[in-house]
Amino acid sequence: MTILYTVKNGLYINLTNRCPCACTFCLRQKGDGVYGSDSLWLEREPTVEEVLEQIDNTDLTKFDEVVFCGYGEPTERLFDLVKIAEHIKQNYNIPIRVNTNGLSDLIWQDDTAKYFVGKVDVLSISLNSTNAEGYLALTRSKFGIKSFEALKKFAKSARELRISVVMTIVDTVTTLDEQKKAKQICDELGVALRIRPLE
Repeated sequence: MTILYTVKNGLYINLTNRCPCACTFCLRQKGDGVYGSDSLWLEREPTVEEVLEQIDNTDLTKFDEVVFCGYGEPTERLFDLVKIAEHIKQNYNIPIRVNTNGLSDLIWQDDTAKYFVGKVDVLSISLNSTNAEGYLALTRSKFGIKSFEALKKFAKSARELRISVVMTIVDTVTTLDEQKKAKQICDELGVALRIRPLE
């Protein structure tokens, strides 16, 4: 099963297939892998030791960053993610990014941004919409209407802890007006916005 895979100049870590969302535009609904990777559907979740063994047997100097992102929400395994990130920080000089839906506070019923301090350089959070109703319609989050405010709170908490935060929306599922509103939201939170293409 595929634990590590590459996208452009990044080494990606596929920790889980669990996710509290079922986004209407999710790559998982269109195929088994991305960018020519093998299937990202896991037979089982890899142990921390299995992930670290593969990382330690990979030449990280070939990559610009390590990214926690696979066919699932990486913060479903928050504390395993943190252990792996800590090992990378202690042994390699490479930035670490987490691609997340920003719902880890709801997943764990805790203020989770604090766990990333000193271990993760960038949190890339899928904003997806500019209001709670639109967000729920696009993501179909199992946490319901409170999801949108929860991800904004998570983003603000991370920024206050001096973690770099980039919120993303997909160009083809948002209008220009929505993109302007998304920029306003990000400005209010003090984080960056990236309008990304639909992969």
